[in-house]
Amino acid sequence: MLFALPFPAIDPVLIEIGPFPIRWYALAYIAGLLGGWWYVRALVRAARPPFLADAQVDDLLVWAILGTILGGRLGYVLFYNLPFFLENPLEIPMMWHGGMSFHGGFLGVCLAVTLFCRQRQVSLLRVGDVVASAAPIGLFFGRLANFVNGELFGRVATDVPWAMVFPRGGPLPRHPSQLYEAGLEGLVLFALLAVLWRFTRLSARPGALIGVFLLGYGVARTTAEFFREPDAQIGFLTLGVTMGQVLSVPMIAVGALILAWALRRPRVEPSSAPAPKP
Repeated sequence: MLFALPFPAIDPVLIEIGPFPIRWYALAYIAGLLGGWWYVRALVRAARPPFLADAQVDDLLVWAILGTILGGRLGYVLFYNLPFFLENPLEIPMMWHGGMSFHGGFLGVCLAVTLFCRQRQVSLLRVGDVVASAAPIGLFFGRLANFVNGELFGRVATDVPWAMVFPRGGPLPRHPSQLYEAGLEGLVLFALLAVLWRFTRLSARPGALIGVFLLGYGVARTTAEFFREPDAQIGFLTLGVTMGQVLSVPMIAVGALILAWALRRPRVEPSSAPAPKP
């Protein structure tokens, strides 16, 4: 007996204004970036000693947007569909056709934050900690958008009562893996980082929360990949692993090393210094 829930067919386009469609996917990016900006502001304001002014956080948002979009697109081109884009280079800037990579976006944000901190002469590790703490907000909304679009669906699951038949996934019910990822990479990872920031002294060890994020995301993504259908143009790699798992394993290793290194460094003691000027 096959179990399947009906897929909630939501139009990927929320509204069209003349020739310009407003898509849920774009709104998810906006919600994630604005939510992350608000949360970074809150964490920076609560930090002692303070290390960024509100105006600097606003500027950081612009850098993060550029890093996310450019890195996410280039990551997809290089990691997931390079032969196609080599034959069709004009498709590379056409992001409205779909195709973004978290790992590419992550690398793009890392580069953007590094350049921002060097230009503004602020602590890369402390800024990295707050950005890492806010990143799961964007991941959560992004995975919800994947679900609305009916893309990046899971593997066939004929014995799971919450499985769904996706419009582009054939006639068999599948894991709603987008929701698994929204939960693991978004809600669970956000809660873990928030608890560690609020109830432990990890926020006083610059770089520690970066390590936790890398380690946590790598584990969450690797786990979710066991339920997610691999990209059609790549399929399974050696020993049945997926590209998402291959790209996540280094994150786990680097995250563990950064966390161990940060824990060995002295804490940043609280200070009553005034907030920096913009």
